[in-house]
Amino acid sequence: MSFAPFDWIDDAARRRAEAGLVRALRPRTAETQSLDLASNDYLGLARHPEVTGAAAEAARRWGAGATGSRLVTGSTALHAELERELAAFCGFEAALVLSSGYAANLAALTALTGRDALIVSDAGNHASIVDGCRLSRAETVVVPHADPDAVRKALRTRDGRGLAVTDSVFSVDGDAAPLPSLAEACRAEGAALLVDDAHGLGVLGEGGRGALAAAGLAGGDGIVATLTLSKALGSQGGAVLGPARVIEHLVNTARTFIFDTGLAPAAAGAALGSLLLLRREPDRAARVREVAAGLHERLTGAGLAAVRPDAAVVSVRAPSADAAVRWAADCREAGVTVGCFRPPSVPDGVSRLRLTARADLTEAQIAEAVDTVRRTAPAG
Repeated sequence: MSFAPFDWIDDAARRRAEAGLVRALRPRTAETQSLDLASNDYLGLARHPEVTGAAAEAARRWGAGATGSRLVTGSTALHAELERELAAFCGFEAALVLSSGYAANLAALTALTGRDALIVSDAGNHASIVDGCRLSRAETVVVPHADPDAVRKALRTRDGRGLAVTDSVFSVDGDAAPLPSLAEACRAEGAALLVDDAHGLGVLGEGGRGALAAAGLAGGDGIVATLTLSKALGSQGGAVLGPARVIEHLVNTARTFIFDTGLAPAAAGAALGSLLLLRREPDRAARVREVAAGLHERLTGAGLAAVRPDAAVVSVRAPSADAAVRWAADCREAGVTVGCFRPPSVPDGVSRLRLTARADLTEAQIAEAVDTVRRTAPAG
């Protein structure tokens, strides 16, 4: 009998192809001329000379890599400065920088819960939150999307510790979580609230300080935030923000922090450069919201089913998964890159295009993007 341990992969690939769910990498060139409405570079800082210069200077000074985990040789004065600036900017007592936003969510969820805890998670939460819940070994209850009453009722069923977790802005439709009501539900039930502010930082709140700052909840008792440095800040990495004792606890217990190599100095330098630039130019946050609102107004005016954005993400419904894929491909062929979300990536089963606003888009570029999406729209 022949031994073929990976033959099952061929069967899985065939089933994906039959379902129209094959994913493919499309490497872009550095000089691409396509108009980008697919990335998460909300403030247009990924190529800003000040940000790339900060990355280059950090690499020259500290080296290409962090050289080890943060608890061995991977913590530098640059990492510590970035953590201080992030905490101060977002309104929290302390911060901890990790290698990605994904790692930050895994760290917070696994270190702050456990077998004796209950996690209440929104049905629309990001995959990193879903995976963090699974790895935590805590009992997890998934509640309907953006439903504080369901969160409160679920928390009442627990015997031990409780934690509710939500995205601040959901990545599929760009709608915002009802943070004040969620925080009140958690306070009433003596539970903690963990908010992934990946899509809020740099976009919401005064000067882009994030969704929790906008809601008046930053730094509050029982509030912890996670975020990514790879969206509005145009860099790479993630962070957990909260009370100092929470951050100290993560340093001692979070496996995705303890056993992972520290964030590369170039990424830390770029993120710090973006943060300092945003402090000086706070209007960038208001501009990206203005662009998102303008995209929505023009798309709906063209008869398309666009969802009103609460931050920078503008979602446009498609009649089917196949139609969404073709629509995105036609836009790309016409010179405009947009995102394409379809099952199983979308929890509601509704396929859509995902357009992301950028603060540096001109009025002419906005008009071009809307016209391209309109002209290539599928029938039905």
